[in-house]
Amino acid sequence: MKLAVQTLASGVFGIAFFVVLLFLPAGTLNYWQAWVFIAVFIATTIVPSSYLAVHDPAALARRMKAGPIAETRVIQKLVITGTMLAVVAVLVVSAVDHRFGWSHVPVPVVVLGNILVAGGLAFAQLVVIQNGYAAATITVETDQKVVSTGVYGLVRHPMYVGALIMMVGTPLALDSYWGLLATVLAVPILALRIEDEEKMLRQELDGYDEYTQKVQYRLVPGVW
Repeated sequence: MKLAVQTLASGVFGIAFFVVLLFLPAGTLNYWQAWVFIAVFIATTIVPSSYLAVHDPAALARRMKAGPIAETRVIQKLVITGTMLAVVAVLVVSAVDHRFGWSHVPVPVVVLGNILVAGGLAFAQLVVIQNGYAAATITVETDQKVVSTGVYGLVRHPMYVGALIMMVGTPLALDSYWGLLATVLAVPILALRIEDEEKMLRQELDGYDEYTQKVQYRLVPGVW
């Protein structure tokens, strides 16, 4: 029951978060791109969350424990804070762009943006279903094992791949090209999070060094 309440509260907070950061800067509720984006976000997260609630509530609980306070490493507290600020920047810049018409995104590109948002979110949720230890915080549990199959056989941090795809799609879905510049802010922050996470995993997770030799790339095969 507690987990269900937390999940519901998280969903309500998420909707309020989007409403405040999109419609206030846009100066209007007549912003159909924002409404569609919120609907896509909700639809893409509610199904996997419901699945985890039934089949792996422990994994869902790990995803509920998030934010700077939940992190145990100082650098990760700073990284998550920076990530949250980058997300706020993407949303606000996109909404302001829509308000003043700095850029005009064709409807097909808006649709593409929503496809990227849905695809990125779905991919990230697939990672959690495959690896129940994929928490929202950087941590290693006592009985945790290295997962090296499925999407983890392609890159070492597939969840961040999904997050990055979603971030690229967000400003397009919100009728903004300028928002893509704000998205760029998230890239070095994400790289810093990964570097520190891997440092900890090499020290605390048995078999992770061997895994990095098997799967050489962190985010993009052939690139990094």
